[in-house]
Amino acid sequence: MESEIVRRLLQGEEAGMTLLRQRYGGLIDYVIGGILPDARDREECRSDVELQAWQKIGSFDPNRGSFSAWLTAISRNAAVSRLRRQRQEVPLDAVELQAPSAEEAVLRKEREARLQAALRSLPQEQRRLFLRKYYYLQSTAQIAAELGLSERAVEGKLYRLRKKLQRLLGGVL
Repeated sequence: MESEIVRRLLQGEEAGMTLLRQRYGGLIDYVIGGILPDARDREECRSDVELQAWQKIGSFDPNRGSFSAWLTAISRNAAVSRLRRQRQEVPLDAVELQAPSAEEAVLRKEREARLQAALRSLPQEQRRLFLRKYYYLQSTAQIAAELGLSERAVEGKLYRLRKKLQRLLGGVL
């Protein structure tokens, strides 16, 4: 089914979009729903995701990951971008935009690599919890409901997870 959707989208067939909505609409809604609380924002974001999938299908590489992972990343990034735009209260022209220096860029890349290595060293359950909270920006209540735990139990797990990551990263988090 996945390859059929990709093939049709690459050929510019609208049927590919219909199949994408049927097969992955729930996934897109799930990812976006954890980030955007407003129903109108979620609806607009879903349209943005579908448009991006349509426009960027040529960049999908099955050797780098599954179509659903690619679509998840597009969904998450679109939702976070929309959330950031909403939170910006200062007009862009009033803010001095500066690109990070070469040194800052290298340091940031090193920190990201260390964090990714630390995350890979975690058991799968802890890694998933981290991603739900800090990558997909799901609320503690949503995580608790989906895992069948109390919010307090989730908060405790997240606390211990942050402490563990802090030790793995040498106190830097």
